[in-house]
Amino acid sequence: MMTMNPRNRNPRSTASIAGHPIHPMLIPFPIAFFVATFVCDLVFWGGRNTSWFDATLWLLGAGLIMAALAAVAGLTDVIGDAQIRALSTAWWHAGGNVLAVIRAFVLPTGIILSAVVVAILLFTGWKGWEMVYRGHVGVSDTP
Repeated sequence: MMTMNPRNRNPRSTASIAGHPIHPMLIPFPIAFFVATFVCDLVFWGGRNTSWFDATLWLLGAGLIMAALAAVAGLTDVIGDAQIRALSTAWWHAGGNVLAVIRAFVLPTGIILSAVVVAILLFTGWKGWEMVYRGHVGVSDTP
């Protein structure tokens, strides 16, 4: 069996279950909830049916809760591995997501802010993809 130099290993996820990183398991939920919030905002704006407004509030609440859980897992990974902290992509990803959550929280009924949140999530999702597929964050070194 080949031994690896610790400096040459992939960044490791500190928050994991059986070697599987938790953060990537959680992030699809707030993204889906925030995008659905935007869609419901658009439908409400077009028809003024209050049921869509109610759905927007529930989706936004669920998105904020799941974003908080994903943030805890992501922050645990950043704190737990110096290689992750050294990636500028990690800081762009984290900062953009904090900005998206703050924007979502300030004016939940604002259609423009919902669109901005979706745009930010597109950017931070791309940065998250870059960390995994280019930076190999949380990717196992062994099969």
